[in-house]
This record gives sequence, structure tokens and C-alpha cells, in this order.
Amino acid sequence: MLKAIPIVLSSLIILSGCQSTGGLAGSTPLVSSLSQHSSYPHSPTLPRKLPWTSDARIQLDDDSEETPPEDLWARIRSELSWDDVDNKQVQLAVDQYVAQPSYLPDVSERGSLYLYYIVEEVQKRNMPMEIALIPLVESTLDPFAYSPGQAAGLWQIMPSTGEHLGLHQNWWFDGRRAVRDSTEVALDYLEQLHKEFDNDWLLALAAYNAGQGRVARARKDNEDKGLPTDYWSLDLPSETRRYIPKVLALSQIIAEPESHAVEIPPIADEPVFEVARVDGQVDLARAAELADVSLESLRELNPGQLRWATAPDGPQELLVPLGTGERFEAGLAQLTPAEKVRWRNYRVRPGDNLISIAKKFHTNAGLIRRVNNINGSSIKAGASLMIPSSDWTSNLAIAEQPQPPTIGYQVRAGDSLSKIAGKYKVSVEDLVAWNSLDPGQYLKPGQTLKLHVAGG
Repeated sequence: MLKAIPIVLSSLIILSGCQSTGGLAGSTPLVSSLSQHSSYPHSPTLPRKLPWTSDARIQLDDDSEETPPEDLWARIRSELSWDDVDNKQVQLAVDQYVAQPSYLPDVSERGSLYLYYIVEEVQKRNMPMEIALIPLVESTLDPFAYSPGQAAGLWQIMPSTGEHLGLHQNWWFDGRRAVRDSTEVALDYLEQLHKEFDNDWLLALAAYNAGQGRVARARKDNEDKGLPTDYWSLDLPSETRRYIPKVLALSQIIAEPESHAVEIPPIADEPVFEVARVDGQVDLARAAELADVSLESLRELNPGQLRWATAPDGPQELLVPLGTGERFEAGLAQLTPAEKVRWRNYRVRPGDNLISIAKKFHTNAGLIRRVNNINGSSIKAGASLMIPSSDWTSNLAIAEQPQPPTIGYQVRAGDSLSKIAGKYKVSVEDLVAWNSLDPGQYLKPGQTLKLHVAGG
């Protein structure tokens, strides 16, 4: 069964999607709709604007003669094609959205960065525009959203399914949070489900939420009983039965906001970012300088980047503000490898260990070990280590603290990194570093984790 978990965004409590436990081929869900925001590494505070412009929405100086760009919501509105569904579930979802007047303005604020790209990709594939509303339900258009069920990103993709669909997920990068990567695989998967379920989009959305195996079994049960096999007739989990009405309700509200007394602030119907090629590793602070934006702005465009730099292996890409890509690539080409990634020399002190040093400099113990050709975990006082350093991390004032004692924790059914971190008042990033984990990987019951907890 699926289990709904309340989200922590107070203004959106009744509007979020729900955690799924169905899945691809009947075992693993593609998505687990946003249940709460975790303390995932380096998640900016929301809502956000386009930081490199005066306003995220349409705004021109009074004396400007430039024609304002069209409103993206108006474009979405003109492309909505599904018939209104008049039933209690959809009306309940409409009433819930209308009762939260800040919901669509907040989503519009976040959507200024990402929604145009999603709409473009949906239209390129000739998919119904209603599909572009799925991330509103899944994550409230927050690519940094990370659920207790380990789903992440705009489309709330589960780790195992992301891997199955070819998304890169490692210590450096999580493709489930990357805007372009996650949108591509989510739309690929929805098209696959649409074909599998006889070109029925409601069944495809139900399978996206509950898992295709769960929906297929429900259809088979109805067929065996001589019952209809449309979405509304199937015996599906309660969370999935609320999921599709939310999408339909949003479609109705966006189609006629005035009749629902809802204000939707306009978003410029124009691209926001472009793709820049990156060969090899580059410090994100240095990349932000080249793109002439703040580090925070660059991170908002590249939520899949988990660390202070891109991964050592290339080539790869970064999203940069529209119009800056050529200058960015030209500036990057002029940098030496030493200028792209800054390192610092650190002399080991008595009492130091790799984990404590990694924590001081916001990096990973395994990375320090690999860079310095260290076998095992022992280091000697007085030895010199090369530590990756960036403007973003080295400016932090980090106090010297004794390393807390190590304890062992045996993973139980239902545990997640965020749940364990919250229980012991440590960060998810520390758990990942202490145990050489990937941030999005599943934990297995019986697995033993090392924790450094004050007081044992």
C-alpha cells in the first residue's frame, strides 16, 4: 500500500502528491510524490526569483518601448485539451487548491526558472499540455525536493528507476534533480506508459504514480470480473485516486483562474537558460564567475550538482543564464586545470582523521584518500594532504572540534538517510561521507552504518 506523509511546507499541506510504493515492472515506483523537504546538501531557500534579473516575472521599465513577452500561463492555458471531469474527487481537489491562495503564486515564482523548459519539451513531443502540470503536483516545481521515500527532483524520481532509465547518480551529481535530465527521462517514461495502457493518459499517470504493475493488475482484476477498465473504475490505492484529480483540478483552475477567484502571476514565455559544455572538472564558484552570476544562481539552474565542483570525469554540461554560454565557454577554455579547480595544502594535526578533515572542508573522505593515494584510513600527524578547496567552502569559518565517538546503527525496515540523520541530529551529507554511500541509494534492513554522535 502507498502511504501519504504530510509535507512540511505549511501553505501546501493538502496539495502535495503522495509517496508511492508501486513501480516499474510492478516492483519499483518511478516517482514518490513530494512528502517533505529534507536537509539535502546545499538546497537553497525557496521560493526563488531569477537572481540575475530584476524580477522573475514579466516586468519592463515604464519608459521601455520593448514589447513584453507573452505570459507562459496563457500559453499553457491555450494548449490544455482534456475535457473537464465533473466528479467529487476533482471538485474536492479544486476546493483544496482554491483554499490555498498562495499556492499558485509560489509555484509561479519557482516556475520562472523551470516551467518554460518543461512546456517546450512537452510540446515538442506533441504530448498533452496537462503533462506539464505533473511537476506542480509532484514537487511544487522544486528541483531540490527530496522525499523520505528517497525520491528527488521536479518529477520525484526514485533512485532505482532513475538508474534503470539511465540517469547518472553518484557522489558528485544526481540526474534526478537535474532539470534537463529528469524531464527527458520522465517524459520518455510517460510516453512508454501511454503506449502500454492503450493510449489512455489517465492510466499512464496512474501508473507513473503507483507503478505500472499495480495498474496492470487492477485492470486485469476488472477484466476478469467483466468490469470497465478505465481509470475511474479501477481499484487503486487511495493516494493514486487522489493524484489524478489533483492534475485535473490544476488544469481546470489554470484554464479559468478568474472563475475560481485565483490569481496566477505571469511568467515570461521565453527561455531562461542555455547549455554550456564543460570539459573536465570545474569549481562551481569559478563557473559562476565566468557566467557572471552568483554561486546561488548557478546552483538554482544546476540542482543536480551536489558538490563544490563538477565531477572529475567529463565532458559534461552546466546550465547558464541565456546569452552567457559563449562567453562562459570561452573563459573556461582560457583557464589552466589548476585554475579550474582550486586545491589547498593541509598539514595533518594530532587527532585528525580523514572524516574530520573532510568535514572541515566540506568534501568527502574517499576523495581525499583517492587524491592523496592513501590506502586504508590511517594518516600521520605532520603529513601534508591536498584538499579540494573553493571560494564557496574555504570562506566558511569552521571551528576546530574533537571528533565524536563512533557508534554502529543497524538499519531497520522503513529507515532512510534523512530519518536516521534526524534521529541522531547529524546531516545526510555526513552519513553519506562516513559510510561511502551515494545520497540517493536505498538502505537495506540489517545494514550497519557508522555514525559519529556526541555522547555515543
